[in-house]
Amino acid sequence: MRWAFLAPGLGLLGLVWLLPLDDMLPVFASHMLRHMTLVALAAPLIVLGLPRVADRLPVPPLAAALIEFVVVWGWHLPAPHAAGRLQTVGLVAEQASFLSAGLLVWTGCLRHDQPLAGAGGLLLTSMHMTLLGALLVLAPRDIYAAICGTAPDLGGQQIGGMLMLAMGTPVYLIAGLWLTGQALRERGMA
Repeated sequence: MRWAFLAPGLGLLGLVWLLPLDDMLPVFASHMLRHMTLVALAAPLIVLGLPRVADRLPVPPLAAALIEFVVVWGWHLPAPHAAGRLQTVGLVAEQASFLSAGLLVWTGCLRHDQPLAGAGGLLLTSMHMTLLGALLVLAPRDIYAAICGTAPDLGGQQIGGMLMLAMGTPVYLIAGLWLTGQALRERGMA
C-alpha cells in the first residue's frame, strides 16, 4: 500500500461530498467538478495507492475504457442527467457509477503487464472526454434546462465543459503518454 497516493485519493472522495460545491459554483459546474474529481483524480490515486490490485485484476484496458465511455456518455444524456441532478438516489447512483468506472479504467490501464494497451485505453478516454467537454462548451443553449425544469444556465454548462477539458483531457493524455514511454523503454526503443 502506498499511502502517499491512497490518502489523497480517499481525501478527495470525502471532499467531493463534504464541500458545499453547489454554493460555490453554478449547479452544472459543481456537478461536473464532482464527476471529474472522482474519475480523473481520486480513482487514479486510489489505484496507485493499491498497486497490487491493478496487477491482480485482469481488466482489459480497452474494455475498461469502453465501459467508462458508456457510463460517462450515458449519464450525460438528458433524462439520466436530470435524474442525477434532481434526485438524491440518482445523484448517488451517478457518482457511484462514475467512481466505479474510473477505478475500472485506472485499474485496467495501470497494469504493469500491458503498458501499451493501458496507454491506448487512457488516450481513448482522453479523446472522448475532450469531445464531450467541447460539446458542452460549444452548445448554443443549455442542453439540460428543459428536462431538469430549471432556468437555462448556459454559463454554468460552459464552465462544466471547461472543467472537463481542464481536468480530464490532460490527466488521461499525460498518463497515456507516460505509459507509451514506459512501453517503448521496455522494448528498448526510447
